[in-house]
Amino acid sequence: MREATVIRNTSETQISLTLGLDGTGRYSGSTGVGFLDHMLELFIRHGHFDLELNCNGDVQVDFHHTAEDMGIALGQAFAEALGEKRGIYRYGQMLLPMDEALVLVGIDLSGRAFLGCDLQIPAQKVGDFDTELVEELWLGFTRSAGACLHFKQMAGRNSHHIIEAAFKGAGRALAQAVAIQPEYANEIPSTKGML
Repeated sequence: MREATVIRNTSETQISLTLGLDGTGRYSGSTGVGFLDHMLELFIRHGHFDLELNCNGDVQVDFHHTAEDMGIALGQAFAEALGEKRGIYRYGQMLLPMDEALVLVGIDLSGRAFLGCDLQIPAQKVGDFDTELVEELWLGFTRSAGACLHFKQMAGRNSHHIIEAAFKGAGRALAQAVAIQPEYANEIPSTKGML
């Protein structure tokens, strides 16, 4: 089992999580932010990862630090669980429909951090969640995972649907990228010899 445990304690958040890459889609624990839990559970379920987490953030201020630090901790867990990335496909993509929304997600586990977040989310909030925090979470993720991640919204009017398509698509694209190619299980998927 490719697995990692990350503990991230700051003056703003205290996070501990365990991520399994070769899981069944099991999500347990809470961030203290209902909408964020919903999106993370969809991400985990559609990627067939396992995630156990405990997160205490300064949600009395707002949800910014919780979302950002969850992205950082989750990205770090992916990086640690992947190790030297021997045998992985490295690339993954998904064009995911969610009712009227359609979002294209592409990822490269290159070791180089980049986020292209072309999502036009019309509402500033979904429930009490600031929709601008979607980008903050994935920015933290890409930086600590060393991943190049693109979201391209092709269609969509409903903010919840757009965000949900992005998280589900990211789960499915990452599942492809972290999967092992049996015939190349001992190779690093790069001409450089490392990622």
